[in-house]
Amino acid sequence: MEKNDIFDKRCSVRKFTDDDVPDKDIEEMLKAAVKAPSGKNIQNWHFVIVKNSEKINDIAEIISVKNNKLRALIKDEDLKKNFKRYLKFSTHFKEAPVLVLIFASDYPVTGQDIMERAGSSESEIKALLKADPGIQNIGAAAENFMLKAADMDYGTCWMTSQNYAALEIQSYLGIDKDKYYLALITPLGVPAEEVNSPKRKDLSEVVTWIK
Repeated sequence: MEKNDIFDKRCSVRKFTDDDVPDKDIEEMLKAAVKAPSGKNIQNWHFVIVKNSEKINDIAEIISVKNNKLRALIKDEDLKKNFKRYLKFSTHFKEAPVLVLIFASDYPVTGQDIMERAGSSESEIKALLKADPGIQNIGAAAENFMLKAADMDYGTCWMTSQNYAALEIQSYLGIDKDKYYLALITPLGVPAEEVNSPKRKDLSEVVTWIK
């Protein structure tokens, strides 16, 4: 494979065949994931691999129940309808043979304690925390996982839309909520059809050169 082809090959896949993904293949993706850069080498990630279709459907149902519960508390009818439509984007993973949930643990932000003790303003501390290096670690690991999956002809889809039910999902899986929190999930499987990435912005829109 040419050096840049892997970046074009990775795209969001939402329809999968019933083909199994062997454990050894998933392990290769995980090996790639944990090679990601990590601030202070803290490696604040944890991966949960679900290959049981009943459990995958249970997770989808947890999200559906939470979606219904939240909608029942909303008075704005247009907002209700939009949130109901949103449900399909939160649960399409149930079509995949594997669901990967990536959890994160807290990360001590460099300089936060110093800024707080030095009496830095709230806006300065917010600016520091916005970059959230702990989540950057998770993003790097997730991207490595998905690129390796694409290299092995599997499909994935970066998903955070279900996180309004994160605590319920975490409780169902028995993950220690005091140590970890759900960052994202991705379905994993053989794509059922050819998928292409949407057009990207031109570099001129997203790059500033300072020479």
